[in-house]
Amino acid sequence: MDFPELDRITIDPTVMGGKPCVRGMRVTVGMITGLVASGTPFAEILRLYPYLEEADIRAALAYATWRAEERDVPVTAG
Repeated sequence: MDFPELDRITIDPTVMGGKPCVRGMRVTVGMITGLVASGTPFAEILRLYPYLEEADIRAALAYATWRAEERDVPVTAG
């Protein structure tokens, strides 16, 4: 699966404890996906956080989708 907008999602240990954030801001993917999941329309999110762009919301959703599809595989020594 290819999500070109994932370049809007940053992970920096000095910002929000290393949680995935939007463009290095203190806005986490979890915050955005929580708002969307609770039924908040994109327009309302953009009104509440005017420094966000619709592409940021879509990138957060794409990142969350990508992470949900990942599977951890334990590695054992041979």
